[in-house]
Amino acid sequence: MKISAADVKKLRDLTGAGMMDCKKALVEANGDFEKATENLRKKGQKMLEKRADRNASEGVVIAKTSTNRNNGIVVRLGCETDFVAKNEDFVTFADKIAEIALKNLPDSTEDLLALPFDDKLSIGDKVIEQTGVIGEKLEISKYAKIQTSAGQGQVLPYIHMGHRAGVIVAVNLEGPEYVEPGKNVAMQIAAMRPIALDKDQVDPTIVEKEIEIGKEQARQEGKPEAILEKIAMGKLNKFYRERTLLNQDYVKGNKESVADYLKSINGKLTVTDFKHIELG
Repeated sequence: MKISAADVKKLRDLTGAGMMDCKKALVEANGDFEKATENLRKKGQKMLEKRADRNASEGVVIAKTSTNRNNGIVVRLGCETDFVAKNEDFVTFADKIAEIALKNLPDSTEDLLALPFDDKLSIGDKVIEQTGVIGEKLEISKYAKIQTSAGQGQVLPYIHMGHRAGVIVAVNLEGPEYVEPGKNVAMQIAAMRPIALDKDQVDPTIVEKEIEIGKEQARQEGKPEAILEKIAMGKLNKFYRERTLLNQDYVKGNKESVADYLKSINGKLTVTDFKHIELG
């Protein structure tokens, strides 16, 4: 069957695949666009299986919030190489996935993959298709959201270092005067990588581990057993100052904590939640 250049271009516009791949898919499908698209997706599935052990540690992270700032999402689309990650079409693809996530606010990565990307394919199927188009393992490996209601504050986004990390942060007060402070804190999160909002949110197993490490360090230094607990608690407090957001030194400030910085804007202002995703 003769395949016209217009048909090849149409399939390319639909899928983003190369011209030769589109022509081959149409030939194999006898000009049936739906079957040709399915053939390209099968090619992507084979490519994904073949490259399953590859590390998709490059890619882009997209952070977005709704117009009213009530909701926010952050999602990572991974690939194998920096070359692909910097491709404009790849970034646009990731951005569209993020838009769908923001509109639907799925509860998990699995739920996100099941959402429709277009009239024919789910996001998961589209990722498989693009694996065949690009020739690298692609995966949506991380996704998170924050939802609030009117009167409960606002969610603010920050994308760090050319999409290598993304943050959404929720502050408890609404209004344009709190947008810049919120974004400053989002930048703090990207730079300092806190593991929790405050010490009360740190996983108890991590706390126990830090106490044991503190005791062992003191023991190795020859400190008496009777004071090991006290020394370990001192080290734990230092851990809280370094690894929990509200207790960290504010990077733009003068020896003030993040909590103190927010209070300097408004005595009631604080962070209620944050999500941080990065490449790697």
